[in-house]
Amino acid sequence: MDKSELVQLLISWVTISLAFSLTAMQAPRFFPAFAVSFPIILLTLGVGFIFHELGHRWLARKYGCIAFYKMWWPGLALALGLALMTSGRLIFAAPGAVMIGGKRLSLREEGTVALMGPAVNIAAGLFFLALAGSANNIVALIGTWGAYVNFFLAAFNLIPFPPLDGQKVLQWSPLAWAIAIGFAGYMVLFGV
Repeated sequence: MDKSELVQLLISWVTISLAFSLTAMQAPRFFPAFAVSFPIILLTLGVGFIFHELGHRWLARKYGCIAFYKMWWPGLALALGLALMTSGRLIFAAPGAVMIGGKRLSLREEGTVALMGPAVNIAAGLFFLALAGSANNIVALIGTWGAYVNFFLAAFNLIPFPPLDGQKVLQWSPLAWAIAIGFAGYMVLFGV
């Protein structure tokens, strides 16, 4: 990974972590202060966001493509601006995307590359959900928030509208899309 791509990933990660921290502060029983919410969200969202993007990048490169993360300034501004204007009640999390080129992908390859990011979030959500049952309050808090934010990222990215991943997954396999969005959506609403 070159320095420019790393810097863009880090800027995106910190910006969306700030936006989600504003949301977390709306749930004072979990996060009584920004000093508590921000580090936890930086960790849990960082795992979800960075590995989501690296999952897309890894699979695209495995298929022989040139792939790299590029941040999207309007998406970063919208994420932070909406979170500030709505006191954290609304977030549009589209800080950037993995750009893919050099080779034309088949419908199946394009669909699996698109599904890889949400699949990583679902796996991370399940990992954090296992931590949520911890007797240690901090570990349980990290687990609960980590599960929620990762299932949310998976469900959000599976919405079938461009430029989100859901459109490509749905075009490739309606069944894979339905299973993934159904599971992630269920976990956001009822599982965490």
